[in-house]
Amino acid sequence: MDLIKAIILGLIQGLTEFLPVSSSGHLVIFAEILNFTEEGIAFEVFVHFGTLLSVLVAFRKDIAKMLSAPFQMLSSKNVEQEIREYWLWDLYIIVGTIPAVIVGLGFKDTIEGLFNNVLLVYFMLIITGAIMFSAQFLKEKTVQFNYQNSFLIGIAQAFAILPGISRSGSTIFTGLACGLNREKVARFSFLLSIPAILGAVVLKTNDLIKQPPSADELINLSAGTIVAFISGYFAIFWLLDIVKKGKLQWFGYYCFILAAAGITWYFFG
Repeated sequence: MDLIKAIILGLIQGLTEFLPVSSSGHLVIFAEILNFTEEGIAFEVFVHFGTLLSVLVAFRKDIAKMLSAPFQMLSSKNVEQEIREYWLWDLYIIVGTIPAVIVGLGFKDTIEGLFNNVLLVYFMLIITGAIMFSAQFLKEKTVQFNYQNSFLIGIAQAFAILPGISRSGSTIFTGLACGLNREKVARFSFLLSIPAILGAVVLKTNDLIKQPPSADELINLSAGTIVAFISGYFAIFWLLDIVKKGKLQWFGYYCFILAAAGITWYFFG
């Protein structure tokens, strides 16, 4: 893999991992455009690690409080409300992760086969576009997070394992459909991505060990990882601002255009 390809795909991964346009779908599309297939396993592990770092850094304060909350709950009888909320978020993240674990482990081989079908990606992007377009019609209510809506958001994340379905888009849409606060559901979506991305890295690490990259490839892979980290970090705050303004439909228009162009190119290009 050359340096330019690594940087381009790292940028695509970093931006699309968190923006509601499907990172997996974009990587399938651009891997085909750039004729990039052989080093896919190594690249996937490295750039996923880069985006994992970006969300860990962006939400480092929340993560630190979530990690300390269980110990504070056990060590004190008079716990502050904020600590209780972070403890509940720990539980909600666990509940929301269950569907993706079941689907990811139970249908791993089937799902991996779908990543070779670029036409499927284009049709899945139409679904993502419809989801994002519809988000503008959802009204925010006073519903609070609970185990039920956390699990529903988790089901949406599991569905987004399909290439072309946006993980962030489907989870945020589901949260909004449940009547949850826009900003809170966006932050929950990002935090929910941590075990999902970590799981993707772990599942592919065994394949990476069997086919380790050379020293020269490591340089290019590291460059792609750094680009994925930086672009992913800024994409997080960009999406938070867009969700706050209620402008998710613009990503829907983008998905429609990309899908239409891709389908046209597939059959007539």
